[in-house]
Amino acid sequence: MFTKFLLALILPGLLVVFFSRVTYNRVLALFLAVALIAASAYKGYTDTLWLIIVDALSLTVGFWYATQIKRKMNKIENLS
Repeated sequence: MFTKFLLALILPGLLVVFFSRVTYNRVLALFLAVALIAASAYKGYTDTLWLIIVDALSLTVGFWYATQIKRKMNKIENLS
């Protein structure tokens, strides 16, 4: 059970950051990550409310971090 919580804390946020770098769109990246989590919940891998809350927290942090990366990249582009 501890492993599920640890992975739920890390992986959704990493997925948002990864998808935002691949698709160049933070909102689409968030949608894709939520779709993957919904599919895993449908299959029965997400079985408690606390696991869903931790997933949502990780998605939020990942979206925030992707936004920070985009702002930093825009600053670098404007300086050039």
